[in-house]
Amino acid sequence: MGKRVALVLAGCGVFDGSEIHEASAALVHLSRGGAEVKIFAPNIEQRDVVNHLKGSPAEEKRNVLVESARLARGNIQDLAELKADEFDAVIFPGGFGVAKNLCSWAVDGKNCTVNEHVNATLQAFHSAKKPIGLCCISPVLAAKVFPGCEVTVGQDKNVDGRFPDAETASAIAELGCKHICKNVNESHVDKANKIVTTCAFMCKAPLHEIFDGIGTMVQEVLKLA
Repeated sequence: MGKRVALVLAGCGVFDGSEIHEASAALVHLSRGGAEVKIFAPNIEQRDVVNHLKGSPAEEKRNVLVESARLARGNIQDLAELKADEFDAVIFPGGFGVAKNLCSWAVDGKNCTVNEHVNATLQAFHSAKKPIGLCCISPVLAAKVFPGCEVTVGQDKNVDGRFPDAETASAIAELGCKHICKNVNESHVDKANKIVTTCAFMCKAPLHEIFDGIGTMVQEVLKLA
C-alpha cells in the first residue's frame, strides 16, 4: 500500500500563494512514488493579492483555501481538519504565500509568527516522528518551529547570481538552526528530526533542475515514511 501524504498549500500563484510548478512537481513525484495524497490549506484570508501580470498589488481579497482549490482541482480540505495520525508524511511546497499566509516571514523575517494550524500540523508530525518535506521558502517554517533543526534553502552566498535570497540562510542560522548548502537538484535530510528540504525556486535554475530537486525531496520523504 502506498504512503499516505498530506500536501499543504498556501494559495495559488508564486507572489501571493503556492508556487504552482513546485506544487505540481511534488504531486507528480508523489504519484510516481505510489503515494496516496490529500491536499489541505488554511481557511483564512490572504495577506495580500498580487496581479501576476503586472507584479503589483491588487485591490481585492481572496481566501487561501478557495485559491488553493484551483491547484487541488477542487479536492481539498481545511487544514484545521488534518489529523496527523491519518498520514505517514506531510509536504509543504513553497511560494510567497508560505511567507505571507502560512507565516509572517515576508514582513517579520526571523521574528515571524506561524499560523496556528500550520504550527499544530508541524508539531503533530514531528511528535509522531513522521517526515516533513519542505521546499523553496517553506523550510523557514521548520526553522521557526524546531530550533536546532537542519534545513537548506540552497546556498548562503549569492553564487554566480543564482541565489538572490541567500540571506535567508543567515536568518535561519540566527534562529539557532543549521543551514546546509545544497545545489538546486539536491535535498538535505535532517535524520534526527525527519525533515527533508530542497531549495527549488530559491535558485535561478532551469525548470527541469527544480523539478528534479523536488523529486529528491519527495523520494527521501517517502523513504522515511
